[in-house]
Amino acid sequence: MADKRMFSLKIVDSDLFLDMPLSSQCLYFHLSMRADDDGFVNNPKKIIKIIGANEDDLKILIAKGFVIVFEQGIIVITHWKINNFICKDRYKPTLYENEVQSLSQTKNGMYIKESGCHLVDQRLTSGQPSIDKGRLDKVSIDKGRGEEESPPPTNSKTYGEFHNVNLSDEEYQRLKEKLKATQTQ
Repeated sequence: MADKRMFSLKIVDSDLFLDMPLSSQCLYFHLSMRADDDGFVNNPKKIIKIIGANEDDLKILIAKGFVIVFEQGIIVITHWKINNFICKDRYKPTLYENEVQSLSQTKNGMYIKESGCHLVDQRLTSGQPSIDKGRLDKVSIDKGRGEEESPPPTNSKTYGEFHNVNLSDEEYQRLKEKLKATQTQ
């Protein structure tokens, strides 16, 4: 496995990539850094734990088509050959020959899965991910990261663009005063 990897801006600057949560984007980079010379990773769960991501981040990568999962838990980076070119004198073939044989490549080098693996999230005919949208909302993604939802204090009101800031009337007045003070300086 190499110490250096490349990333194509065609992939990581796409709206599809940038629409993912930062934790999913980070997981993509870490998986790619640890992939073998054919883009295969045999320990995605370990990498998820190391970087503090969760399995929902991997599900998002699967649903958006950035990785393909095999029955044994091995994954492959879909755009590996677009991101990386490895010279023949440095190239070491993957150990996962059966998985390689179940893949084909598009003209630009993107891996696509031949039929037969039930764990791969296939896209529906409409082009939408087959994973239930309700499972990918912000609340379900954040759950499992150690953040527990607690009810807001009884004497507080919600503020902010997303109504996610709970302040008592006293806290709100102090904040307003601080903001006025900083604006006059």
